Order: sequence, then C-alpha cells, then structure tokens
Amino acid sequence: MKLVIIVILVAILASLGSGLWFLAKDDQGATRVLTALKIRVLLSAILIGFLVLGYFQGWISPHVPSI
Repeated sequence: MKLVIIVILVAILASLGSGLWFLAKDDQGATRVLTALKIRVLLSAILIGFLVLGYFQGWISPHVPSI
C-alpha cells in the first residue's frame, strides 16, 4: 500500500513539473497545460480514493501518540 501511495505521489509531482514546463516553454497554446492539469487532478483523486479505501479496509491506520 505504501508503494502505491509513493508511486502516485511521484506521478503527481511529475505532472506538476510537466505542467510548469509547458506553461513556461510551450508555444502550442494551453492544451498541453490543461492536459497536465487534468492528469494531476485525476491522480490526486485516485490517491484520495486509495487512502480512504485503505483506511476503511484497515490497511492503514492513524498513529495516535500515547500520553
């Protein structure tokens, strides 16, 4: 489960970087920037879905510090 989360986070960061690159250097217009944004939003939704599913299935749990 941790590996899946890390892979999705890296993919989100790659999409963020490519969107920045297209915004700064691309001359084709905003379509590539918009595509990078769509991919980033989709990956973020998938990540949230995995986190919620993992929590409800008991695969991940919050660590409450003992006092």
